[in-house]
This record gives sequence, structure tokens and C-alpha cells, in this order.
Amino acid sequence: MINSVLVANRGEIACRVVRTCRELGIRTVAVHSDADADALHARVADTAVRLPGAAPTDTYLRGDLIVKAALAAGADAVHPGYGFLSENAGFARAVQDAGLVWIGPPPEAIEAMASKTRAKELMGIEPLREVTGADLPVLVKAAAGGGGRGMRVVRRLADLDGELAAARAEAASAFGDGEVFTEPYVEGGRHVEVQILADTHGTVWALGTRDCSLQRRHQKVIEEAPAPGLSARLTEELHALAVRAARAVSYVGAGTVEFLVADGRAHFLEMNTRLQVEHPVTEAVSGVDLVAEQIRVAEGHALDGETPAVRGHAVEARLYAEDPAQGWAPQTGRLHRLAVPDGVRLDTGYTDGDDIGVHYDPMLAKVVAHAPTRAEAIRRLAAALDRAVIHGPVTNRDLLVRSLRHEEFASARMDTGFYDRHLPALTEPAPDPHAPLAAALADAHGRSRFGGWRNLASQPQVKRYAMGGEEHEVRYRHTREGFEADGVGVVHADAGLVILDVDGVRRRYEVSRYGDRVYVGATALTALPRFPDPTAQHAPGSLLAPMPGTVVRVADGVTEGAAVEAGQPLLWLEAMKMQHRITAPATGVVSALHATPGRQVEVGTLLAVVEATP
Repeated sequence: MINSVLVANRGEIACRVVRTCRELGIRTVAVHSDADADALHARVADTAVRLPGAAPTDTYLRGDLIVKAALAAGADAVHPGYGFLSENAGFARAVQDAGLVWIGPPPEAIEAMASKTRAKELMGIEPLREVTGADLPVLVKAAAGGGGRGMRVVRRLADLDGELAAARAEAASAFGDGEVFTEPYVEGGRHVEVQILADTHGTVWALGTRDCSLQRRHQKVIEEAPAPGLSARLTEELHALAVRAARAVSYVGAGTVEFLVADGRAHFLEMNTRLQVEHPVTEAVSGVDLVAEQIRVAEGHALDGETPAVRGHAVEARLYAEDPAQGWAPQTGRLHRLAVPDGVRLDTGYTDGDDIGVHYDPMLAKVVAHAPTRAEAIRRLAAALDRAVIHGPVTNRDLLVRSLRHEEFASARMDTGFYDRHLPALTEPAPDPHAPLAAALADAHGRSRFGGWRNLASQPQVKRYAMGGEEHEVRYRHTREGFEADGVGVVHADAGLVILDVDGVRRRYEVSRYGDRVYVGATALTALPRFPDPTAQHAPGSLLAPMPGTVVRVADGVTEGAAVEAGQPLLWLEAMKMQHRITAPATGVVSALHATPGRQVEVGTLLAVVEATP
């Protein structure tokens, strides 16, 4: 019987495991880096142990420190969550060797399947040994881990070596294993997976399918269960292949077998020997608490009864602190408020007032809706995200809402190239044109409407805001009756609520302010000074850091005075476990280079200047 579990992870998955443990009456132990000292997962667990440092390689990837923490805190078992050491056979063995229960598959199964190269060989599939022009496009993938890290699509042979190097570095940083391999890249396919659950008594459940085709940088964004539009024959084939993979390695616990489906055929991708990020959609349609079953299986219990039937449809959206319109650049800063309406499931590792840092994945939360039909689930999730209150760094919320309401997704005709085709339209700014006025009126609430000596209405007031990448100027007047604005009726205005009459329709605007940042409903604005700073300018061709992070590499031959071509990679930044390439904006000469490997930079830091040649 397990009485205490150490959760060897962070963020929302650590909080999610703690929640189930609490329901089962099991004590929990969290581990945290210095950067996560005040993180939610460290606060909700019964006890917490510090892992000195901030980088994953110094903390959450240090299996020796985590085992030591479990023993010091008196834990009986270790749950690895997903990512980090969840698919590390050496860590699983170290946990068991310390006399602790490993809540996961046997180390031998992890070794067989956690390496994608060995998994393919086990399923009779050979990776590409030598890549030629005839093989293009190919996909470079990390042999260990997942989440899109260490993964690159290569369409030109000339790019292969550079992408291999970048993938190795990213994989080593995220998983502690830099092994990568290449395989054919199947375009226009759907990413479909099967959730399995196996016990030590020979029972293997295939808990239905999931579709995870909407991805950015090969990392999933929206997932659903069951996968729509699959024939009964293909569904049965996928279930059978998943069970076959599990039985081939004597699998125990929860795992996922992933496929690419194209032209009615299933292409085996890999088996993830852990819980998946998207497991809540399977929980919703099956009624199974997968974490609870993981714990029961680890205690030696048998799975109870027949494989549960699928009920209804569930859709999950991953809410990221990132800017899809700017190359999916991760965002940092204070999360002032995060709230979603009732009726949906929210899994998060953050609460109001928490800081979003640079060291880890930028996912803020997962929002899940379950309904009798797919259309109802999509509508419910889109509405919940649309009405959610998110005050803080830029997020992908608008992209999620538009994706869910896109005709291609609604009709289940999406594939893994969805964002390649539709990203510009999905990220087109569409701010509310009346939001700046609402912000100005809320700011003006409480100020004197008249001068101290005159009995005349004041002159027009002017406020300027940045919104949607553009500057907006608004004008309004104080009158005896309240506020006036050209073409818009002001029904009510105070510091937190403004009601405007626009062409006979009353619109409510809830307003919140944090310094010069103003939120009017879902629209974010920045209050601008009356007189802009004329010195806040950079020379043409300046390359500024799009995010805080670390310079991990400068391209060979890139020095001051070097000639470069437009689009040529110049350097790489690492932030939130991903590497981001900075390219030359034009053909010209590098006139200044301030980036050096290892340098920590903030948003807007000048990295280099490229002077364009005529």
C-alpha cells in the first residue's frame, strides 16, 4: 500500500498528480528548483524538497537528487509525470534500487520503447541511415523524450547538418540525451494515438483514440477524443497495434502509442512510456482517472472489468504564454489573473500573481470540455476560452478560439499542416476598436470634471494606447452629465466597468490595470506617455532578442564584418526548453555582434546589426 508519493516533476502535471493522491488519501512530496521555490506545485503538496539551481539539467533531470529527496521525505513511491525523467530507465531503476515503488512501466519496457529508434526496430521499421535528395523531406527527431523538442523538418540537404546539430543540442538540454535520428516526413497526415493501460496480471486496455493533429513546432496544441472520422476497421487496427506494442515489451501502467494516419493507413511513430499531456480527454470520455489507475497498478491491483466504453466527446486546448504571430516566441512576466468559466476542466500550475520564467515550458494551463457530441464540446471549449480572464504575458488564447471555430477543424478535415496553411489568418489582429475609449474612461473615473473656478465643461481629454501593434488616440469630454465621446454613448463609467452604447447596442467592458498595462475584456493595451522618448530607437537592421533567454550558439563564420545572406541563421537563443533561430533580415554585412555563447539576454536586447547592401 502506497501512503506517500514524491512527484518528480513540476507545473500542472505535478499539481494534477497531487490532486488525485489527495483524493486517495496519499501524502505528497514535491521537488522544486530555486526558480520554482514559490511555484504552485510546491505549495499544494504536503511537503517540498529543494533542488538547488534553476536549469533542468541541474534540477529536474538530476535523478540522484530526486531519489535522495524521496528518501529524506519518507516517500514510498515516485511518480514521474511526463517529460524530464519520465522515460529514463536509469532513473526508474535508481528509484527501485532505493526500495521505492516506481509508478510507471518496468525499466526494460522503457528501454525498449522510450528510444524511438529501438521502438521502430521492435515494430519492424528501420530509420533512415543515409539521407539523400530522394528521401526529402525528412524529419529529424530526438530518440528520447517528446513535446516537439529536438524535432526538425528538413527539406534541403544543405540544411541537414545544421538541423541535426540544433536538434541534438535541444534534446540534450530537455532530456539529458542528445541522440537523434531521421525518418521520412509524411505530409498531410493526421496525428492519431491510442491510450493504453496495462496491469501486472496480463490485462491491456486500449482506452480509445485521440487526434492531436493541430501542432506548432511538432508540439500539440489542441487534442480530442475520440479521433473523429476514423472507420471502424482503422480504429480496430490502431487498437490492435497499440496492444501488440504493449505486449511486446510486457508493458505495465499508462502509455500511449502514436501513429500518423494518411490515406486510410496507419504509420507507427513511437510509444510514449508515460502519461501524456493530453490524457484528460481520455479520462473525460472513459470515466477513468488514469493517475489513480497508475497508482493502483503500481500497488499490484488488477484492472477491474472490461475496457470502459467511450462516452461523448472531449476536446483539450493548451494555453501557452507565447506569441503565435511572432514565431511562437515564448513570453514571460507576471500572471496577474487566470480564470475560466465553470463547466470546463482547468489543469494549471499557476495561480494569480505567479511569475512566468524562462527556464521551463511556456504552457500555462490545459482547458478541457466534455459534451455528448463533438460539435457541442468544441462550442463549449471555444466559449470558455473566449470568456476566460487572462491578465499577464501574451498568450495563444485568441489562436485557440479561432482554431476551434475554423471550418476545417469543425468539419474534422484538419491535419498536421493546419497551422502552416492558416497561421497568418488565425493571428490577424482583431482588437475591439472601442477598448481604448473604455480604458481612458475607466482611468479618468474619479477625477474632477470641472476646474476649481469655472463653470464650463472641460476641454477634450486625450489618451494614447498601444493595441494590436498600433497606436490609438482617444478623445472624450467631461460634462455635467458625465462623459461624452464622439459617436459613442457613455452609459456608465467607473474604474472597473464601462458600459458604452454603440449604434444602439450596449456593450460592457470590464477594465483592470497593472501599471501601464490595461486589460479591457480580452483586449490588452499599453498606456503610452504623452510625449514619446525620441531616443528609444535602433539602427536599421538591428536584431533584438524576441524573448529572454540564453545565447547558446553563434553560427560558424558569423563575426563583425562578415557578409551574410537574407534568411541566413546567425545565432540561436534557448528559452523555455526550446531553441529559437535568429536570422539575417537582409543580405548585407554584420556591422555589430553583441551575442556570445552563454550570454543571458532580456527581451529587446541588441544582439547584432546587419547593414543591408544596396
